[in-house]
Order: sequence, then structure tokens, then C-alpha cells
Amino acid sequence: MVKIRLRRDGAKKNPYYTLVVADSRYPMDGRFIEKVGTYNPMTEPKQINIDAEKVKKWIKNGAKPTDTAKALIEKAGINLKED
Repeated sequence: MVKIRLRRDGAKKNPYYTLVVADSRYPMDGRFIEKVGTYNPMTEPKQINIDAEKVKKWIKNGAKPTDTAKALIEKAGINLKED
């Protein structure tokens, strides 16, 4: 099953997340299929950069976002229910 989820990057006590499309069998920080966005919680305000076209394409093709990824996608202003 293909998932849209967060991948943790960055240094110790300085997290930086990448929103990726990955097979659910791969480890959290392991191999992924495509990068679709970034999230930086350490800046003020928090930075969310997501490619809406890629996210919608993957969801249309059957990818399921995790709860956290779905919340970030909605916070970025991307409507997943408009199709």
C-alpha cells in the first residue's frame, strides 16, 4: 500500500520534515517514491511547502495520507475532497 507520510530530516533537536510518497513497508526514514513537500516546525511561523498537483495525483491513484500528513495538507489549504 502506498502512503503519503512525513520523513524526518535535520539534526538532533532541530527537526525538518519532508512529505514523501512511500510504500508502507519501507522504514520511516528509508526509501521513498517521490518527494511532494516540506515542513519546518522550527521557524516562526511554521513553514509548509506542498506541491498540490502531486498530492492530488497520488491520492487519485490510491495513496493514503497518514493522519499527520493529512492535517498538514489541509493546513496548507489543499482541499482533498473537491474531486
